[in-house]
Amino acid sequence: MKDLIEALNIFLKYGDEHNPTHCEHDIMYITCISPGVVSEQDKLRLKELSFYVDDEDDNFYSFRYGSS
Repeated sequence: MKDLIEALNIFLKYGDEHNPTHCEHDIMYITCISPGVVSEQDKLRLKELSFYVDDEDDNFYSFRYGSS
């Protein structure tokens, strides 16, 4: 749980949207934060926390936290 909270706090630095996530087929997407605005240091930490960049859809995703 603490890894997810840490990741969400990193995302919070870049925006506070009303509907920030979307889960589909056991994948959690962070749909409101473009990877282009996130610092390289934060991207590295997010990767350690199991959030990856989806360049095609311009968002972050994780297999670790998603469920449908």
